[in-house]
This record gives sequence, structure tokens and C-alpha cells, in this order.
Amino acid sequence: MPKVSSLGHVGVYVHDLERSRQFYRDILGLKINDEDLERGIVFMSAKDRLAEHHEFVLMRGREDGKVIQQISFHADSLPDLKEFHRIFLEHQIPINRVVSHGNAIGIYFQDPDGNQIEVYWPTGKDWPQPFGKPVDLSRPDAEILASLT
Repeated sequence: MPKVSSLGHVGVYVHDLERSRQFYRDILGLKINDEDLERGIVFMSAKDRLAEHHEFVLMRGREDGKVIQQISFHADSLPDLKEFHRIFLEHQIPINRVVSHGNAIGIYFQDPDGNQIEVYWPTGKDWPQPFGKPVDLSRPDAEILASLT
């Protein structure tokens, strides 16, 4: 049975994207690895973007009671990610989407309290974010890898 190997990244909704962006960059020293200010999203990390593209995500749109944008957990391999997919289906956990971000493949679903959760496997590719393309995890690994971007 697969297990997540670490917490990968957390996303939070914020009231003022620019103020939060400056705080986490200028006060805590996080690097901005990608952003789309028009869409209202900033990808940040304490590490080099190739080591960990993002550990923290800021997303415009905070409302009362709506704080968590997503919590993402790291899977060690594509076979582990595919096994998670199988387990989610077996346990009738509704899957919102399965997507390639170029630099990772993620499965998005809700926990029992409705928080968005992602289990993802990093592909090792550097790919600008945000990016998302549907992935069919029932396909052979070689086909999935060939269609990442």
C-alpha cells in the first residue's frame, strides 16, 4: 500500500495578495518561483525551484471560513500515485481532477471536512506555473510520461 512521503506544499487564500506576497518574500525570505497576478496566484519556496518548485501558495479569494486553498502531499513514484488513484476509486472517494502540472502529476480530492487535498508525484521537469492538463492514470507509465506537457 502506498503512503505519502512528506507534506509537499500548502496553499492559503488571502485577502490582499500583494500585501501577503511582499510579507512572505520580504519578511520571511521566500522566493517567488512563479506567479500569475491576473489569476491571483503566487508560487513560493524557501528552496531553489528545481529542488521544490513551491512549498507555499498564495491565492486571492479569502472569505470567512475559507482559508485553506489546498494541502498537498508528496508521493515517491508514479506507481505509488497510480495506486493512490486506485484506492480512492475503490473507497469511492470523489476525485475532482487528475492533472499534469508539467513539473508534477496530481490527484485532487476533498477530505471528510471538504478541504481540497492533493497527492502528487514530481516529474523532475521545470515547467512554468500555473499549468494544468488532464491525465489518465489508467494509461501505461510510458504513455503518461510522454504526455506530461
